[in-house]
Amino acid sequence: MIRLSVNLNKIALIRNARGGKLPSVIDAARTCIAAGCHGITVHPRPDARHITRQDVLDLAAMLTVEFNIEGYPSPEFLELVRRVKPTQATLVPDPPNVLTSNAGWKLTEGADWLRDVLSQLGGEGIRTSLFMEPEPEQIERARELGAARIELYTGPYADAFGTVEGEKILRAHRDAARFARSIELGINAGHDLDLRNIPTYAKAVKGLQEVSIGHALISDALYMGMTRAVKAYLKALGSKPQAARTKRAKPNR
Repeated sequence: MIRLSVNLNKIALIRNARGGKLPSVIDAARTCIAAGCHGITVHPRPDARHITRQDVLDLAAMLTVEFNIEGYPSPEFLELVRRVKPTQATLVPDPPNVLTSNAGWKLTEGADWLRDVLSQLGGEGIRTSLFMEPEPEQIERARELGAARIELYTGPYADAFGTVEGEKILRAHRDAARFARSIELGINAGHDLDLRNIPTYAKAVKGLQEVSIGHALISDALYMGMTRAVKAYLKALGSKPQAARTKRAKPNR
């Protein structure tokens, strides 16, 4: 079953645009969990333009599902991750001022420093994932560096969905996932996935374990409501809702 992790960045962005406490990131998380999502994702950035450090701490204190924290592995980010000890840390190569993640790691061009980062996080019981393009050479390097999973960057697939180029990109993701499985890497995916393009992707990319969806799901929730939106995405993935839990889920390695 493919697990759905809801990214709450846009909830925080709306709140910060006005100031104050509305809409509440915590209440949004509770609603998503009650609707059956399997996890919550946040991506705190250095300028705190959406998710803040306090949001991360508050979510860590209340979540009953998996917690995935995304970000560039700066000293400040890693300190926060070690303090919170989420289920998963997804490391992305974003520079500080980028609007949104728009490329995977280029690990074959020199990224040995990530080996120590991945080892330290893994040693603290945090599942690690690297944001990657569907390129076997790069994916093999991710395994060599010690990542437990990769997250395939689906932005180009979403942009080209429904075209010949989109079909070509989808084949690349399918083949990349097959290769990742062959070297015992877990497979996540995310970026611009929505109700139109998810079913095709989920059917083609075998072994997909988790998708992280924020922008499209929150946008759909404006029209249909958060509960209906989460359930619609679970249906699109062909996944069952997460059963209710009373304490933090153990890492799913």
